[in-house]
Amino acid sequence: MYDFTYSCPTSLSDALLLLKHDETAQPLSGGQTLMPVLRARLAAPSQLVDLARLPELKGIKVEGGRLVIGGAETHAAVAASHLVQTAIPALASLAGGIGDVQVRHRGTIGGSVANNDPAACYPSAVLGLDADVVTSKRCLSANDFLTGMFSTALEPGEIVTGLSFPVPSSSHYEKFKNPASRFALIGVFAARTAQGTRIAITGSGSGVFRWFEAEAHVDSGGSDNVSGIALDDSHYTSDLHGSAEYRMHLTRIVTARALAHIGR
Repeated sequence: MYDFTYSCPTSLSDALLLLKHDETAQPLSGGQTLMPVLRARLAAPSQLVDLARLPELKGIKVEGGRLVIGGAETHAAVAASHLVQTAIPALASLAGGIGDVQVRHRGTIGGSVANNDPAACYPSAVLGLDADVVTSKRCLSANDFLTGMFSTALEPGEIVTGLSFPVPSSSHYEKFKNPASRFALIGVFAARTAQGTRIAITGSGSGVFRWFEAEAHVDSGGSDNVSGIALDDSHYTSDLHGSAEYRMHLTRIVTARALAHIGR
């Protein structure tokens, strides 16, 4: 790990000022991804700006028919929230299945979404529910924010301050997890919304994506069995945990399980 300065601002404005004046500074939320990267000397920020205690990034509320969650809320807080459990139970269940107890009490929803790990769980909920990602500068739709593997529309010095989820009529998150890391080998977030069925896939290797063909199949009256529905193999990669073909096979199985939970 390289030397760096640690800063713990007490307000969002102070944090943004630190990031603005130091181009090589890095915002720190839960640090569950960033700290291993630093230990491996794969990054060398001059300064870490801790966002975890900023009051502007805290809070969970239902407002205007939407569930609004502050970017610094931990996975454990999202999982335990009665508001989340009532409005979008699938989101609470998703948060409760991330990592282990230690990770859930340190990692944050904003940090996870900003990192956009291709095997992370939250991006599938953000895309599956067509959530809005609120930053220190603007509000972006899920499609506009999530731009690719480990890639988002965030600009230098811009941070995720919160997320706003529309409340679906029903939803479910199903994950086939790596038994060691608990990351998704394949995770599927399925939702029934006013606009129709939405199915978002994570863990394929190239980043979260929607399975439009399966959505159209279900909305046209098809069964939950999606074994014969086309999948774009460009979304899939192979690694030591499984081949692209294996992940495509898992996608069909896990999607069917998720669809069975959300009804018609």
